[in-house]
Amino acid sequence: MAGRKPKPTALKTLEGNPGKRKINKKEPIPGKGIPTCPEWLLTEAKTEWERLTAVMDQMGVLTEVDRAAFAAYCQSYTRWKEAQEHIDSEWSTFETDKGYQQQAPWVGIANTNQKLMMQAASEFGLTHSARSRIVAGSTKNRETEDEMEALLGGDS
Repeated sequence: MAGRKPKPTALKTLEGNPGKRKINKKEPIPGKGIPTCPEWLLTEAKTEWERLTAVMDQMGVLTEVDRAAFAAYCQSYTRWKEAQEHIDSEWSTFETDKGYQQQAPWVGIANTNQKLMMQAASEFGLTHSARSRIVAGSTKNRETEDEMEALLGGDS
């Protein structure tokens, strides 16, 4: 779908719904938790999964329903790293039979997987700019918490 990503309902509410658009009062809110690591992930992808899941759970940005999306991040990370290792050992260009310099296929593979990895990383708040846009859920009960006070750093 083209266009801007929809803003989460909680964020619209905190901002006072400046666009005065209808608020989705039935937006699903999955429970926090670390999903199980898929067995089919590449070894390096499993290592990346283990490296980040506890931190992401602590940040409050990982839920059980994020398993496939986070697996895609880990797999793209692994493919990107693998391509970079090939580039480092074999160079990023080669000379054709006619004497022209041509980009090695590994460069395209690295670029594609880096793009996919960074898109997924942004969704999970794994970059500086993405973290500045995330309003993660707290451990408090959402029904009783004053969201404006929480946003401003006050006690509720």
